Amino acid sequence: MSRRGRTTAAVAAVLTAGAAAAAVFVAGLPEGEAGAQPESDLPAATADVRKETLVDKETHNGSLGYGDPVAVDTRLTGTVTSLAAHGSTVKRGKPLYALDNDPVVLLYGKLPAYRSLSSGAEGADVKQFEKNLWALGYRGFTVDNEYTSATAGAVEDWQDDLGLPETGTVELGRVVYQPAAVRVGSVTATKGDAAQPGTEILQIAGIRQVATVELDVDDQRLAKKGAKVDVTLPDGTSVTGRIADIASTIETAENPSEEDRTVLTLTITFDKAPTGLDDAGVTVDFMSSQRKNVLTVPVSALLALSEGGYGLQVVDGTTTRIVAAETGLFADGRVEVSGTGLTEGTKVGVPE
Repeated sequence: MSRRGRTTAAVAAVLTAGAAAAAVFVAGLPEGEAGAQPESDLPAATADVRKETLVDKETHNGSLGYGDPVAVDTRLTGTVTSLAAHGSTVKRGKPLYALDNDPVVLLYGKLPAYRSLSSGAEGADVKQFEKNLWALGYRGFTVDNEYTSATAGAVEDWQDDLGLPETGTVELGRVVYQPAAVRVGSVTATKGDAAQPGTEILQIAGIRQVATVELDVDDQRLAKKGAKVDVTLPDGTSVTGRIADIASTIETAENPSEEDRTVLTLTITFDKAPTGLDDAGVTVDFMSSQRKNVLTVPVSALLALSEGGYGLQVVDGTTTRIVAAETGLFADGRVEVSGTGLTEGTKVGVPE
C-alpha cells in the first residue's frame, strides 16, 4: 500500500472514533457558545500546534540497474572467437566481440550503421564515422560529410592497428554505434558459436546505474521530468535521484474482457550512484504535494463534529473548548489546520 493509502486509512479510523467523542464535547454547550469544559473533561494527553512545512509523499517499488538492455546482433558471418566480459565497460574504439578473430568495435553516435562506407560516400553517417576516427587519433582528412581518399587512407591505418585487412572500406557490421561507453549486461553467444547476420551476440546498457519505476497512468502527476525523488536501497540507506526520462507504453490485456493498461516507465538518475550493488529492488518516494509554513496537528487530534466538519479540543490551563478547524494537506500522520484562535504552540487534546 502506498503511504497515501495508509494515511487515508488512518484518518478514517481516527475520525470514526472521534465522532463519538465530539458529540460528548459539544452536547453540554449552550447553543451559540464556545464555552469552557469542566476539569474532568481534560484530555489524557496533549500536543502542540506546530508551524512547519508539510510534505506528502507517495512510495512506489522500483528496481536498480543499468537501464533497458540493448541486444547487439551481428551483421557479419563467422565463428565467435572472443567476447567482452560480462559486467565490463567498453569504450570508443574497443572491441565488443570478434568473428574469425576480426574485432567488431564500439564507436559513439546516435545514427546506427546501415551501409558500408568507402571513397565517394556522402552523408551524415560519414561525418559520424569521421568524428570517431579523428577522436581515436587518426588524422590527415577533413571531418565532413564526404568520404574521400584521405579518409580511406586514415581508415587503412585504423584497420592496420586493429589487425584487419587494410581495404580503406568500412564494411557494414564492423562497427556498432552507441551514444557513449557501454556496460556488457549479458553475453548471449559463446566462443566457437557459428554466427550469421541477425545472431544475437551480447546485450549492453549504459554504464551509469539508474532506478526504474513503473507507474499507472493515474499517477501521472508524480511523473515530472527533473523532479527530485528519494530512493531507499536494500540496506536502508537513502540517496537522492532525479527523474531523467519518462516513457509511456501500452500493455495489452491478456483477457479480452479487460482493458489495455497504460504504463509510465520512469528512469531515475543519481548525482552519486550507489556502490556495491548491481541489480536490486528499491523503494522510491515521490513528493505528491507540499505546503510551507502551515499549522499542523496530529491526525488523531481531529474530532468529527455532529453538525459536520472537524474540530479540535483546545486545552487552556484546566479548561478546554472545541474549536472548529478547516483541514488541508494530510502527510506523515499530521494534518494542516486553520481556525479561530489556533496559533503555533496552542495545546490540543489527543488520544492517550
